[in-house]
Amino acid sequence: MSTHSTSVAWLARLNFCLADVRDGLGPFLGVFLMGQGWAADDIGYVMTLGGIAGMLATTPAGALTDAVRAKRLVVGLGSVLVVAGSLLLLVAPGFTVTAISQVGTGIVGAVIGPAIAGLTLGIVGQQGLPAQLGRNEAWNHAGNVVSAALAGACGYYWGLPAVFVLMALMALASLLCLSRIRPEDIDHDVARGLDPLRAADADAAQVSTWRLLAGSRPLMLLALAMMLFHLANAAMLPLLSQSVVARGGADPALYTALTVIVAQLVMIPAALLAGRFAQQRGYWLPITIALLVLPVRGLVAGAWDSAWALLPVQILDGVGAGLLGVALPGSVARILQGSGHINIGLGAVTTLQSVGAALSPALAGMVAQRHGYGAAFAVLTVIALLALLAWWTLAERRAHDLHATASPEAASR
Repeated sequence: MSTHSTSVAWLARLNFCLADVRDGLGPFLGVFLMGQGWAADDIGYVMTLGGIAGMLATTPAGALTDAVRAKRLVVGLGSVLVVAGSLLLLVAPGFTVTAISQVGTGIVGAVIGPAIAGLTLGIVGQQGLPAQLGRNEAWNHAGNVVSAALAGACGYYWGLPAVFVLMALMALASLLCLSRIRPEDIDHDVARGLDPLRAADADAAQVSTWRLLAGSRPLMLLALAMMLFHLANAAMLPLLSQSVVARGGADPALYTALTVIVAQLVMIPAALLAGRFAQQRGYWLPITIALLVLPVRGLVAGAWDSAWALLPVQILDGVGAGLLGVALPGSVARILQGSGHINIGLGAVTTLQSVGAALSPALAGMVAQRHGYGAAFAVLTVIALLALLAWWTLAERRAHDLHATASPEAASR
């Protein structure tokens, strides 16, 4: 195996280990706080604080990834800080400490995402990006399956604090993976999407970065669709877990682990298929299918008042998330190819989608507290339909076609 191939292999393993780290406690947070006596709306508010912090940090995080050459250090430091913030909850799960922890986790999580995208593009280049994104996502989802299974089993026997210990161990493993990725295998100009022919103009291009991003109609329409998607999607899994646990229908740790495992098992083949399809045809169809399954997921979750709703709801979640995990960064890289600002562009799109993700738990928690969980799922379903409608009627397919011209000038038309 060549040294470059070795770095690619450890990049995939890094995505496996980060699955249990970059988002902190994830769906276990709501269940953990319920066990501490928190109400549904308070859980939603504190999760929203973390989402807002991540939203504000995402675009600067993309700019940081474009600017720095120590991308491995950024990922490693971020992993350590996420675990430290989560462990703080275990010691003092009051509102103030929890809010601080979630704000820190949101900020650091916003940095890790673009850094991984930059590492991937810098190692494999534009030609290898779609397939490698598929492999990255598949390994990431496999990591989620393994960590969720271990977390569910450990939580069942030793309680939710075992989830914190598992996260710390995965963070240590991610540091090992980072150490095996060779710095010489990372092309930092390619990592930011810089065309070598335009490298001499990089400083001049920096002045017009924001005009470049705001003037790209395909990029802004993609961001709008993702914002509405995450406004509908972000609260569905925590809401499903909370509704079942509130009825006493399942063990909190075990049920939450199962919701994650079902979705992640579906995401693995979905991500691999998305990567192979995108390599040949582009990203339009994967994005469309992901937007299409979300309202169906919301209808099933709201209409079927049973713990067994877990299966169809999370299978659909696996399809949507598996496709978007590949299609979103790949589509942004395609739109902004040659500009030298791919990661800040991805950060800008992620910032706008984070607006939706940050508001989703608070909106769903408020509706659930006042009108019940069924009404909350109905509201999320309507928003999901709006996301699909916006994408289907406004976005142009050719902007995401691999055979179309991919340049900032073309993207702005």
